[in-house]
Amino acid sequence: MVNIVLPVDFGDKTEQLLEGAVKFAKQVNGRIYIIHVAPSDIGFAIGDMGFQYFPEVEENEIREELVQLNKIQQRILAHDIDCEHLLKQGIAKDIILEYSKEKNADFIVMGSHGRSGIYDVFVGSLTKGITKDSSVPVLVLPIHD
Repeated sequence: MVNIVLPVDFGDKTEQLLEGAVKFAKQVNGRIYIIHVAPSDIGFAIGDMGFQYFPEVEENEIREELVQLNKIQQRILAHDIDCEHLLKQGIAKDIILEYSKEKNADFIVMGSHGRSGIYDVFVGSLTKGITKDSSVPVLVLPIHD
């Protein structure tokens, strides 16, 4: 069985990424390990009193993200593909690379939105960072409008 790590961000292109990952998993007899990395600062806000932490905001957001992960997992399982998921908080690139080692990944499947240039300079590209530092092949699916 081929182990595939699939990072998801629940963005508007997640559906296209999911379709591509399922197709790939079927072709290689793969098992999909979905991972979503939430930022560590979900419950923080800046207001008149400076930084404030709202644990209920963080709990609600994490709960909703787990619901979304469960839905994605069920959709993958419906295609007769083994699947499990994980949600962690922290730095996405580091956690995804660590998870791929933990799961003995044969591939990481990610999407590329086709952004480049100034966008990458200021915002950076998670896919680019993973591709640069991964010890396993990264299948980059083009996800465009």
